[in-house]
Amino acid sequence: MPLDLPKAYDATTVEPDVYQRWETSGCFRGGAGKRDGKPGYAIAIPPPNVTGVLHMGHALNNTLQDTLIRWRRMQGYDTLWQPGTDHAGIATESVVVKQVQEAGQTRDQLGREEFLKRVWAWKEQSGGKIVQQLRKLGASCDWSRERFTM
Repeated sequence: MPLDLPKAYDATTVEPDVYQRWETSGCFRGGAGKRDGKPGYAIAIPPPNVTGVLHMGHALNNTLQDTLIRWRRMQGYDTLWQPGTDHAGIATESVVVKQVQEAGQTRDQLGREEFLKRVWAWKEQSGGKIVQQLRKLGASCDWSRERFTM
């Protein structure tokens, strides 16, 4: 029976489904594949700031961490790769203040509560982009334990 394979590999059609199957099956959860007698092995991602997107340094760092976690997972260790993002307080504040000013208002006009709502909205928008990028890299983080440091 002949196999009809495409002439070129198209990662955009293959990798999202594979990654989704890995996540759904719990491959990345802490303790997945643990064998008796093997110790724990954990890495906490040094959280990238929510004010931007990942760059090549992040990609390299996360690839190295992923390699170590997958290696230990294959050896039967109780692994956890803890994902998260950081608030980057002053930088986040600066971004939101600029957005408010572009809308023709000042931070004081908004008031504390509304300003904080906008900061959290910015965190969701920007932090979500970082998580999406990490997933596109194939990062085997335990996403059920994702954290945000404030």
